[in-house]
Amino acid sequence: MTDRLVFVAVPVPALGLLTYRVPADQRMPVRGARVVVPLGKRTLTGVVVGEGANFDRSFEIRDVREVLDDEAFVPQDVVALTEWVSDYYLSGPGAALAAALPPYGLTARVDSFKTVRIAQLTPAGLDAADRLSNTPRCTNDTDRDVPRIGTRQREAVLALAGVPDGLPVAGLAERGIPAATLARLKTLGLVAMRTERIDRDPFPHAVSPPALIPARSLTSEQQAAMDQLLPLANARAFHVALLHGVTGSGKTELYMRLADAVRRSGRGVLMLVPEIALTPQVAALFRARFGAAVAIQHSGLSDGERHDQWHRIRRGDVDVVIGTRSAVFAPLAKSGLIIVDEEHDTSYKQDETPRYHGRDVAIMRAQSAGALVVLGSATPTLESYANAQAGRYTLVTLNRRVLNRPLAEVQIVNMRDEIAEEGVEVVISKPLRAAMQARLDQGEQSLILLNRRGFASAVFCRQCGSSLDCPNCSVSLTVHTRGREGPSTRSTPQAESTSLRTGWIARCHYCNFSRPVPKACEQCAAPYMERVGFGTERVEADVRAAFPGARVARLDRDTVRRKGSLVEMLDRVAKRHIDILIGTQMIAKGHDFPEVTLVGVISADVGLGLADFRAAERTFQLLTQVSGRAGRGERPGQAIIQSLVPEHYSIRLATSQDYRAFYAKEVEFRRTMRYPPQVAMVNVVVRGRTFGEAIDGAREFADAARGGKGYVILGPAPAPLTKLRGEHRAQFFLKGTSRKAMREALQLALARKPELARRLSVDVDPLSML
Repeated sequence: MTDRLVFVAVPVPALGLLTYRVPADQRMPVRGARVVVPLGKRTLTGVVVGEGANFDRSFEIRDVREVLDDEAFVPQDVVALTEWVSDYYLSGPGAALAAALPPYGLTARVDSFKTVRIAQLTPAGLDAADRLSNTPRCTNDTDRDVPRIGTRQREAVLALAGVPDGLPVAGLAERGIPAATLARLKTLGLVAMRTERIDRDPFPHAVSPPALIPARSLTSEQQAAMDQLLPLANARAFHVALLHGVTGSGKTELYMRLADAVRRSGRGVLMLVPEIALTPQVAALFRARFGAAVAIQHSGLSDGERHDQWHRIRRGDVDVVIGTRSAVFAPLAKSGLIIVDEEHDTSYKQDETPRYHGRDVAIMRAQSAGALVVLGSATPTLESYANAQAGRYTLVTLNRRVLNRPLAEVQIVNMRDEIAEEGVEVVISKPLRAAMQARLDQGEQSLILLNRRGFASAVFCRQCGSSLDCPNCSVSLTVHTRGREGPSTRSTPQAESTSLRTGWIARCHYCNFSRPVPKACEQCAAPYMERVGFGTERVEADVRAAFPGARVARLDRDTVRRKGSLVEMLDRVAKRHIDILIGTQMIAKGHDFPEVTLVGVISADVGLGLADFRAAERTFQLLTQVSGRAGRGERPGQAIIQSLVPEHYSIRLATSQDYRAFYAKEVEFRRTMRYPPQVAMVNVVVRGRTFGEAIDGAREFADAARGGKGYVILGPAPAPLTKLRGEHRAQFFLKGTSRKAMREALQLALARKPELARRLSVDVDPLSML
């Protein structure tokens, strides 16, 4: 008898497909079905990816313990997509499939749907209700055709009489009708009980949508773009279009028009946004256009909400899905359009296994589905723009804002001059302070960006020079206030010293280690602990001190930890309940606040010092994007950019939003230094209990990967973050023109050095060099 074998992916990192036997008393599972299998001493739930082939009889093949699904739980196209992700990003099939599953997806025999008990009148109950409504109220009914019931039971019958579909038992209890009353009516045959499954609604946490609204009129430039894109959407063939439009040029309206056309043709629409903060705003716009046929998927939802939204999509109840990076795996049938908004954003790259890029996975999904991909951005990545220049993507351009509104007027402030005049403690320059006051006087709003959290970047001893460092990571601890406003920059040294003793905490932004800031140096005992640098908390303190009557708020990871707080904050800005919003890059991404007429950037050059060849590109993108938040309404906008190096080309060209000039200069630098998009790269990091263990492991693995053609190996060397979360780190890079050759070399090295698999991470097409 032939063995019935299946290949199963289990959620264990770096573990390949496993072969199991399906016992004769179990049904043969289909590709995409879940099965319960043994692994060592554990029992796990995995996903079948195919039927097994002949195997080496010297190995023991274990039996599948249970087949959970009669049909595919994960759609065939999504299984195929995760296989590509596993192969391309060298992540292991189980890790890739786990990214595609909903919460509870790998929890066997758990009913994770929310249910509600409904009480409904039977035909006899409806007849009784008719008679009772015409019978004078008394303590006990004595109508010979109505069973003898009490006052509460009478109230229940009359309450249910007006609702043919019944009422929730919990709702009746709130009206003073307990479950015992309903149980008595059920015994009398007047009430029937049923259980209904309900979907948990994620939209109360989103901006409430208005009533259904029609499409807006297009500008001539938007119409020309639509004339290019619509035939591509209707062709039902794979194609990639890069929609390069300046901030405020109306890209979202084009997205919705394309989505409408694709929906009408019977196909699905998937739209990716880079941040959870953007999902409510975009979802509200799409729901206002398309109604309830819209689902959302992102990590800000509860597990129950994500679970229910996933199953709504899987059942085919919706044809538009909006979400962040992981929504690229949504079980949407017959995809016809995939939109990647703000395609340049680094949030699309996952920083843990599987280290996939949502944009690139979206392109592969569209290729399999025969769909159109639209990549939208005012500041495309160099890789995407290079593909458009080479003709691999269709380039669609929007050069003007809607209604011919002007781009924000940009002013650069040289902070070297400000420091010379006001001292090293200056945070807000005189021009920015004056502009903020003018906006307050005019009843307009301001956004202030500093892409660095906390109050101060570090604390050090003025006497011996030692600093407070994280014991787990090779970084200095960042100083935060303990849930209160920090002191003004104008406070005295004595006040500063007192505040350090009474209200400051030092925290690591990588491992979250924290400790109080000591009263004196722990190395030399000198009482001269001094803060250096500044973050968003310091900016907030200075703004509150400078403008005591203003309504000021801060938006960064420290202020939006509570579920729903991010949406609440953005809603307050939209309703003009906030005059000045201070934040990190979270405030720079795609938000549309018509009353914001001023954007200020503190320390625009903060990212230029990073050990990353993309530093200039990211600076240009961030400054262009945040400047684009100003002047999106009827009144013109202004952006004031503070920098110590105002002559840097990324800052200078961002002031004019001249992307083409920036691309020309930056791509020449990349070509000279042989960096992407001219070549491809892979970053390999090896971890160890000591640095010696890490660097020795990196050397062994790099040597095992050498010898191939089409790439070179750089390193190994200490990683910029030499220690992270208690582990020491060394790294090396593969750089070349053949991604396939590099992947094959790493797969061979893993086969040669399997003992290193658990101590290394492989990042294909890395966005972080750390």
